Amino acid sequence: MTENPARALSRRSALIGGTAAATGLLIGSGSAAAAAAPGFTPVPADDTDAVRVPAGYVAHVLAPWGQPLQTTGPTWRQDGGNTAAEQARQIGTHHSGLAFHPLERGPRGSGHGMLVIGHEYADGTLLHLDGGADLTRSAVDKALAAVGVSVVEVRRRGDTWQVVDSPRNTRVTGATPVTFAGPVTADHLRLGTGGAPLGLLGSSATGTTPWGTCLVAEENFHAVFGTDDTAWNPTETQLRYGLSASGHGHRWHRAEPRFDLAVNGDEPNRFGWVVEIDPLDPRSAPVKHTALGRFNHSGATVTRSGGRVVVYSGDDQDGGHVYKFVAARPWRAGRAGDRGPLDEGTLYVARFHDDGTGEWLPLVHGRGPLTGRLGWTDQADVLLRARQAADALGATPLDRPQQIAVDPRDGGLYCALANSTGHSPCASPTSGGSSAVRPRRSNPYGHIVRWWEDGGDAAAGRFRWEIFVLAGDPAYDDAVQLDSGGMFASPKGLSFDTAGRLWIRTGVSGHVQNRQERGHDRLGNNALLVADPATGTIRRFLTGPRGAEITGTALAPDRRTLFVNVQHPGERSAAWGTPTPRNPRAVSNWPDHAPEGRPRSATVAVSRSDGGVIGAF
Repeated sequence: MTENPARALSRRSALIGGTAAATGLLIGSGSAAAAAAPGFTPVPADDTDAVRVPAGYVAHVLAPWGQPLQTTGPTWRQDGGNTAAEQARQIGTHHSGLAFHPLERGPRGSGHGMLVIGHEYADGTLLHLDGGADLTRSAVDKALAAVGVSVVEVRRRGDTWQVVDSPRNTRVTGATPVTFAGPVTADHLRLGTGGAPLGLLGSSATGTTPWGTCLVAEENFHAVFGTDDTAWNPTETQLRYGLSASGHGHRWHRAEPRFDLAVNGDEPNRFGWVVEIDPLDPRSAPVKHTALGRFNHSGATVTRSGGRVVVYSGDDQDGGHVYKFVAARPWRAGRAGDRGPLDEGTLYVARFHDDGTGEWLPLVHGRGPLTGRLGWTDQADVLLRARQAADALGATPLDRPQQIAVDPRDGGLYCALANSTGHSPCASPTSGGSSAVRPRRSNPYGHIVRWWEDGGDAAAGRFRWEIFVLAGDPAYDDAVQLDSGGMFASPKGLSFDTAGRLWIRTGVSGHVQNRQERGHDRLGNNALLVADPATGTIRRFLTGPRGAEITGTALAPDRRTLFVNVQHPGERSAAWGTPTPRNPRAVSNWPDHAPEGRPRSATVAVSRSDGGVIGAF
C-alpha cells in the first residue's frame, strides 16, 4: 500500500535520500549519481542593506536599473528624472527572470555571452520624480519603458564582468510590437481591441529552447488594468484572472485607455502568455506562443521527450495549477516547417492524488467537459480561458505554483509553492481546504514538491510525487526540519546546476518579512539557498538587501560565475518603513548608497575569490 504523503512527511524529510534513489530506480533512470554537496559555510540570516555571500566569494553589481544599453545612451539620474524615451534606452527595473546565452563555443563561451533580464513591474514611487502622483501619459510611457526585457552583451575582463557596448543590446518593453503564434492569433476576435498588439507585461522566469532562443513568462499582468467607470462589471473570466476596477493601484487607465477595462475589456487577453525572444537578433519580433495557454506563467522550463519539446509552467495564484505543454512534432521538424515547434501540441494540467500518484489532464476542445454544449467554442477559447478549463477538468489547486526545475541526474521535476492565505479573489473555486500536496491549511512559508514522470518520459500521462521540503522556521512550526543555516520561506525560483545542486530563490513579501508576529523574524532578508536533493541538505548561499526578492539566477557554462537578480530593493516594508518621493531611501539605498539616490534592482555577478567552481569544495 502506498504511504499517504501527508502522514509520511516527517519521515520523508529525514530519509529523503533513500526515497529519491528508490524512485529514480522505479522510473528506470538507473543508478543516478548523487549531487555534489554544497561546498561552503552557510551565510547567516541577515537583515542589513547589503548583498552577503559566503567567505571566499565576491559579488559585484553588473547590470543595474537605468544603466544605458550603449555608452552613448542616456546617463542614469539618481533623482528618477529620466524620461520615457531615455528609459527605453536603459536597462529596465524590477529584475526577474534571467538567462545567459554564450556567444562563443567551448571554454571561451563561459566568459562572453548575452544576458536576458526580465523586468516584472515598475514601482511609481521609485520610478518618477513625484512618485507618480501626477499620472500623465508620459509617466505611463516611462513605466511601460521600464518593464519587459533587457538583452545585454556581457564579457568577463580579468576578475570582473562588464556590459559590452554592443549593437546586440536591446530592449523589449510594454510598448514593443509583438506577434502571436498558435491557435490564438493576433486577429482573434477576443484580442481585437482596435490596435496592434504591443508589449510584454509581468515578465517572469525564463527558459532556453534547444534552438537557442529564450522563453519569457508573463505573470501578474492583471495588476496594471483598471477603470473609473462605476458601470463596469467584470465578466466571469475577468474575475477568474484577477481583473478589478482598482487593479493594484497603478492607475495607468487614467492616462492610457489601452488599460481601461471599460474601454478595452479584451486588452488583458493579449497578456499571460509565454513569449519567445531571440537574444542574438535585436531586430526580431517577440512571439507569444498561445498553445501554452494563458495564465500567470511563473516560468517556462524546457525539457525534451525524444525530439519533442516539453514546457512546464506554474500559475502563480493561490489555488493555481501546474501545467505542461507537449509539442506535437520533433523540434527540428517544426523548425524546418511552416509552424514552429511551440505552435502545435497539447497543454496538460496536473491532478495530484493523495496516494502519491498523479496524472496529466489534456486541455483539448471536444474532450471531457470542454465541449461546445458546455460553452467552449474551440481550442482557442480553451487556451484563452485555461484557468477555467483546468477547473472544469478537476485539476489540483496548489499554494501559488512557481518555477519548475528539472534534475539533470534523474529527470525529477521540482516545483516551488510560494505560500497560501486562502483568500485570493481569483483563486480556483476548489482551492479551499487542504490535501496531501497542500498539507497546511494556512501556508505562510510555502514548500517544494517534486515528482517523477512515468518511465522517465516528460510526455508521460502519469507521475509519482512527494513533498521535498516544508519551508519555515522550526521555532514556529514543528513540522519544519531546517536548521539556522538553511531556514527559508516563500520559495519562488528553482534551478539546477549541472552537478545536480538545486538553487532556491525566495520572495517573502514586505508585509511579513522580518516580523516576529508573522513568524519571520529569524529568517532575515530574502535569500538564495542551495540544496542537495539526495541528502536534503540546504545551505544559505546569499542574502539580499532590505525589501528585495532574489529572483533569477544563471550560471556560466564553466560554473565559475553565478549571475543573480536582485528585485525591488527598498520596497515598502512593515519592518523598515515606506519609501516616499521625498525619501525613496526609507527602506534601502542599495546598491549605490548615494546620499540623494534611490534603490535600484540589479543583476549581480558572484564568483569565487580563487576562481573555482561555484558551490564546490
